[in-house]
Amino acid sequence: MNSFNKLQEKMIAVEKECKHKGYYYKISDVLTIMVCGMLCNLQNISDIYEWAKSVPVQEFLLKEFNIHKLPSRAQFYNLIGCVEPQKFNIMFIKWVEEILKDNDNDKTIAIDGKTICSTNQRSANGQPLHILSAIISESKLILGSLPCDTKISEPEIFRELISILDISGSIVVADALHCKKKSAEKVIEEKGDYLFVVKDNEPTLRKDIELFVKNEELEQCSQKEFNGGRIEKRTAYTSTDIDWLQGKDKWKNLSMIGAIHTEFTKNGESSSEWHYYISSRKLTPKELLKHARLEWAVESMHWLLDVHFQEDKTKVWDMNVQQNLNIMRKIALNLAREYKNRFEPRKAISGILKCNLFDVNNLAKFIRYFIALINVTVLLPN
Repeated sequence: MNSFNKLQEKMIAVEKECKHKGYYYKISDVLTIMVCGMLCNLQNISDIYEWAKSVPVQEFLLKEFNIHKLPSRAQFYNLIGCVEPQKFNIMFIKWVEEILKDNDNDKTIAIDGKTICSTNQRSANGQPLHILSAIISESKLILGSLPCDTKISEPEIFRELISILDISGSIVVADALHCKKKSAEKVIEEKGDYLFVVKDNEPTLRKDIELFVKNEELEQCSQKEFNGGRIEKRTAYTSTDIDWLQGKDKWKNLSMIGAIHTEFTKNGESSSEWHYYISSRKLTPKELLKHARLEWAVESMHWLLDVHFQEDKTKVWDMNVQQNLNIMRKIALNLAREYKNRFEPRKAISGILKCNLFDVNNLAKFIRYFIALINVTVLLPN
């Protein structure tokens, strides 16, 4: 079965679990329309609803999905709100796992949180909606996410997210906020490895690594890049000789410490910064550079949510709807990313989505690729 058929099955299952008495229309149809609209780079419910009312789109929806009726605007919005975000999120995670089940487990999984700025002062507790997301860095496919009460609660939600994802054989990279002994233990418990940034939230550990790296002759590897007129040179240092490290045994399976020294040069002026790491995997300096760099994949996903879907400007009072929109955007991004990885690796996601908007026939071709494909495998870079 292919990825879009699997998606529709999961959305129908969500519909069966939702309580929406008095509505003639199917929740799964509304979710399908929303995902298709997002695949056309449309950003909000009103735009997608107006798009769905057009004759060419109605013909497309009837032909491809047998959707022959469109609810009123108010019903359309209400049906999205009927979906319980927790169940919808679990559906999303299971859908991605089914797509990826035949793929190599040796992946880099980056985890980080994002605040949806438009929800500030709109939630019941007066706090903006904050969502922690996990992404496969190599393919840029989103694995899953969970909402947090605040950024402070991220470490606890991190462990909850790890427990419902399949991370076996993968290395989980995260910033210093998640450099916690309990989090390290949870990653190992779920048969993964961790790579955490160490900052002043673990001052003794950070200081010990800093002194060791700067006073010992360690294996190293350097890379140089040119970004926006700026020269960046990164040099990584690693060591598995850590028996001396104070408190080492408190970190589950701790096997390596490391550091990356980044030197910046622009217009003749230079600056530099150090970042320190711990890992349960014995990484070489080259591997540390690779995995630390891949952590930025989740930031790229956050950027796409803001730029292409205007997430930070979505003014919706219902927090259920906000969370459901976030999940649907991630479904659309995964589909677009899968298509891009297989057919148009050099084309920007925005270009693929705009082609769908300007040509319904192109959208039909895009959808048929997922419907016609019998065995979907996501291509990961070598």
